[in-house]
Amino acid sequence: MVEANLTATRDGPPRAREADEPRDSVVVRFGADQPLRLDAGVSLAPFQIAYKTYGRLNEARTNAVLICHALTGDQHVASTHPVTGKPGWWDIMVGPGRPIDTERYFVICSNVVGGCMGSSGPSSTNPQTGKPWGLEFPVITIRDMVRAQAMLLDHLGIERLFTVVGGSMGGMQVLEWAATFPHRVFSALPVACATRHSAQNIAFHEVGRQAVMADPEWRGGRYLVEGTNPRRGLAVARMGAHITYLSDAALHRKFGRRFQDRDNPTFSFDADFEVESYLRHQGISFVERFDANSYLYLTRAMDYFDIAADHDGVLSNAFKDSPVRFCVVSFTSDWLFPTSESRAIVHALNAAGARVSFAEIVTDKGHDAFLLDEPELFAIVRGFLEAARKACGLEP
Repeated sequence: MVEANLTATRDGPPRAREADEPRDSVVVRFGADQPLRLDAGVSLAPFQIAYKTYGRLNEARTNAVLICHALTGDQHVASTHPVTGKPGWWDIMVGPGRPIDTERYFVICSNVVGGCMGSSGPSSTNPQTGKPWGLEFPVITIRDMVRAQAMLLDHLGIERLFTVVGGSMGGMQVLEWAATFPHRVFSALPVACATRHSAQNIAFHEVGRQAVMADPEWRGGRYLVEGTNPRRGLAVARMGAHITYLSDAALHRKFGRRFQDRDNPTFSFDADFEVESYLRHQGISFVERFDANSYLYLTRAMDYFDIAADHDGVLSNAFKDSPVRFCVVSFTSDWLFPTSESRAIVHALNAAGARVSFAEIVTDKGHDAFLLDEPELFAIVRGFLEAARKACGLEP
């Protein structure tokens, strides 16, 4: 097993670099003797995980916080993204003096298996062929992502997490951590998520995947080998998905029916409306940092997620006698993962006898509220972590 520094480029996935160059993230490589056992019934070996850490691990190794990223996130949770130059995707939540305080906690965030920012995925090299995996990469699940994260923690010498936190697909990983490795987690904070993907959400994902695969430049998933890029298809997939992350009220408040840089319609199919221009920008900027095949793999992983199905169809069985302390959070305007899904989690935890608190935050910001300036969420996270610190005896 070896570690190396990574740098990301606009031309593809991160590449290994010399140790004396500035560090963007670190990659740990697991050899053929340390395979990742996948739900698909195969083993992935060798493979690698790219990650970043923030703060310092205390001497007792009891202050580690794992942050799990959502579908299009990565390990750059609280640092400048090396491709886009933008701030970390959750730097509003993570950092010195923030709710997840890096002066108190040792924060770990890794790129999931199947991703495209340094962890093994369809854009990484297949050691058998020396070429990008493409669709030969095995299909992965949320549980596979969590198993890989557990191997990373073993590598870092961390037996137990103080807490694991995440929203959306990240929240799914949080729940899977609590179900699969309950004795390695003291507390868990799943936000804006569910224990299974709904038929509607699977349908949205399928539309996005078909948009990617319908792009002639996709080339049956072999675009990296053939020197093409399905930018248009991936941009359309991102546009459609982004609508689901917002709410009707948020779209109306931000854009209404206002025209973009004009007073009257052009009577054409140009981006007449501000909302059209916004969505096109979201699509174009997304393809700069994300791999099209990774989009297929990660949406499929979310589709397959169903904790109850793994426990005889009874959700509470997944958390029976769990020692984990939970705080479940939802948002009133989130129609992608509505509050009813969070209540189902809470009911299952209650039936299992677990310690759980629940908060529904009133906001019109939609599913993406967990990524935005939402003071009530900050207060809830800070309060939950403070209570958990006292409960586990973590030093002030």
